[in-house]
Amino acid sequence: MAIFDTGIRANHPHFRNIKERTNWTNEDTLNDNLGHGTFVAGVIAGQDAECLGFAPDTEIYAFRVFTDAQVSYTSWFLDAFNYAIATKMDVLNLSIGGPDYLDLPFVEKVWEITANNIIMVSAIGNDGPLYGTLNNPADQSDVIGVGGIDYSDHIASFSSRGMSTWEIPHGYGRVKPDVVAYGREIMGSKISTGCKSLSGTSVASPVVAGIVCLLVSVIPDNNRKEILNPGSMKQALVEGASKLSGPNMYEQGAGRVDLLESYHILKSYKPRASIFPSVLDYMDCPYSWPFCRQPLYAGAMPVIFNVTILNGMGVIGYVESPPVWHPSSEEGNLLSIHFTYSDVIWPWTGYLALHMQIKEEGVHFSGEIEGNVTVNVYSPPAHGEKNPRKSTCVLYLKLKVVPTPQRSMRILWDQFHSIKYPPGYIPRDSLDVRNDILDWHGDHLHTNFHIMFNMLRDAGYYVESLGSPFTCFDANKYGTLLLVDLEDEYFAEEMTKLKNDVINNGLGLAVFADWYNVDSMMKMKFFDDNTRSWWTPVTGGSNVPALNDLLAPFGIAFGDKILNGDFVINGEQSRYASGTDIVKFPEGGYLHSFPFLDSSESGATQNVLLSGMSKADSPILGLLEVGGGRIAVYGDSNCLDSSHMVTNCYWLLKKILDFTARNIRDPVLFSDSSRQDKTLHVDDNQLPSRRTDVNFSTYSAVVSKELICGSDSRFEVWGTKGYDLHVRGRNRRLPGYADIDVGRVLNTTMEIPVKKSGLIKKIDDNSSGNKYLGYLYGDDLDFPELVASHWLIPAIVSLSGLLLLWSFWKIRQKRRRRRKGASSRSSPNP
Repeated sequence: MAIFDTGIRANHPHFRNIKERTNWTNEDTLNDNLGHGTFVAGVIAGQDAECLGFAPDTEIYAFRVFTDAQVSYTSWFLDAFNYAIATKMDVLNLSIGGPDYLDLPFVEKVWEITANNIIMVSAIGNDGPLYGTLNNPADQSDVIGVGGIDYSDHIASFSSRGMSTWEIPHGYGRVKPDVVAYGREIMGSKISTGCKSLSGTSVASPVVAGIVCLLVSVIPDNNRKEILNPGSMKQALVEGASKLSGPNMYEQGAGRVDLLESYHILKSYKPRASIFPSVLDYMDCPYSWPFCRQPLYAGAMPVIFNVTILNGMGVIGYVESPPVWHPSSEEGNLLSIHFTYSDVIWPWTGYLALHMQIKEEGVHFSGEIEGNVTVNVYSPPAHGEKNPRKSTCVLYLKLKVVPTPQRSMRILWDQFHSIKYPPGYIPRDSLDVRNDILDWHGDHLHTNFHIMFNMLRDAGYYVESLGSPFTCFDANKYGTLLLVDLEDEYFAEEMTKLKNDVINNGLGLAVFADWYNVDSMMKMKFFDDNTRSWWTPVTGGSNVPALNDLLAPFGIAFGDKILNGDFVINGEQSRYASGTDIVKFPEGGYLHSFPFLDSSESGATQNVLLSGMSKADSPILGLLEVGGGRIAVYGDSNCLDSSHMVTNCYWLLKKILDFTARNIRDPVLFSDSSRQDKTLHVDDNQLPSRRTDVNFSTYSAVVSKELICGSDSRFEVWGTKGYDLHVRGRNRRLPGYADIDVGRVLNTTMEIPVKKSGLIKKIDDNSSGNKYLGYLYGDDLDFPELVASHWLIPAIVSLSGLLLLWSFWKIRQKRRRRRKGASSRSSPNP
């Protein structure tokens, strides 16, 4: 059993089963001076009767990959991983994680580890209850990702939630975690003697790792290599798990790990392939959220369901022929499914994505559709065999279908123009959040906007996602196009089409922007010792210059202020959290202004110089009728984003949608006092400008790219430029980008730009009341108090309950005075 952590102290009384200790850091010690590695090892294989590990007879190999200051580098992990492969470990536990799934040296080395038949178990992360916060490597399909529950079988508040975000925008995330295990108040070994309890996915992971060690031991040595591998072990765990009644699939995965059930599966196991999850049932709510929250209907964007193929037959496998949909009744023929999938299944796992549409002849159908999807998988013959191993995987579907809703109740969410970390350094929307400044939660309807999605469904709206350019949807089918917190640019064809859609086709447009200030962005620049390069935000909270280009035909533009403060509208108390102002707006529209403090770099300087002035009225909400369409613009997105939201503005969103989709005008929003009797105007040269020192094409799906409709569009425009632009083509190949066949967009890492190594990870413990980010536990400390050091970098992901008392700029200044290093394994590479 390999444990990659902070090490284990020599001659520890709880461990007479330590086979070897190795140090891969730049510190000259093998000892664990923090207590994290010792505790994790104790949960797996501790031998003290008071806190006995799950598998106390397991041989422990302790790999010290974190320093006493919680510093680690990708290169240290790579060296240690190579040694683990060379010594032929059976099981490896990683109670660490980070948001960077594009650190390809690390990710590919994990693939190499599992390809060498090493079963890897890893903590999913402690960024719950936020969605889309899965940590790498636990989010990799070949790794057993573990979430945490309490003793009441509730998902622990700190446990990270899915879905995975590698596949966004054209695909849909995978189900993770794989399983959950007890992760609150777990007993384990102290650094010296005795026992203590800790909480976090850091301790849920070794619970599963200990269970895996026990399961390994039930397979006789003489046929262990034939049966036991990362694929078969994951099959045993997910098929044996007990599904919990409350949480959804992106919270619990397959459910609570069950040692006895998994034992029975492995005891009679025959090599085979399977699908996880094996069922999608729209009647099974809340487990099948978000699918069960919105039925299918004709004319919608494809609903994408992404499952994992688990191949216990061999490290490599192949899909023999395209998957097949087998409806169980005549109504099932109304369902059209296109498939994207892994032609090559390696190592041990692949993906199968279902793109589901109801055919046009089902526009009035109401009812259920049932059936199954089958896919045949084969692997090369095992040693001593002559014929390939073959297996048929089955996915059961039970779908709910309703007649196509009226146009006014259909909302299209723009996913395509969202950029996040990785690969870019995208700053947090609210600059008041000091301990989590990266915008890395996926920005998706079903991740950090999942509460908003549920609210819209409760209000009767149907919400679809567009991961392709604006040319790829038919505006006549939608009441409102919803643009929230977008960072990318726009194709010229998109801007032309949107103008026509609003003015001539009656499309409603609702825009929620965010801050953008070049001076403030430059203040957030810093040098990263891990990548030996300067990092700088590639844009602000949103890309205001791009939004201004998009809104220019309507006479609307946002400014570069960063406004903060409380205000009341329609009797609702709201917080404006690092939002921007409206600086151009046409006569005849309705504009709402409130007094705010401008905290941008230029605004703060102005307030200091004019010390007598504090707040000034700034326009933040505008509503306008243009031709046959209606537009609403608001300068802040924090009130819709469940990550670090101060106050929600769902009430405002509903009133905006009432206006944009149905021309229902709230008397407060459309009062005579807010009507503009003259045009609000500034010269174009006073509008926020783009930075010229950033190669935006590195992060953008627009700049230097070709306009193409992806596999998340309606089937009839896949691989084209969109409606009325039916010209087939391929994405232009650029340095650092894979050439993508637009006829078949795969949701694998091959779609993702290659970048330099710079992944940093943090130790996945959770505790409240921490005195310091450098400390891991709320319990009595086993080590002297440390001076905070290398952890103060923007790539760090927050630990629950922590309050950083310094501003980001102070953090940056302090960091310059510290010695070289990074405090966790994860960094945004520019």
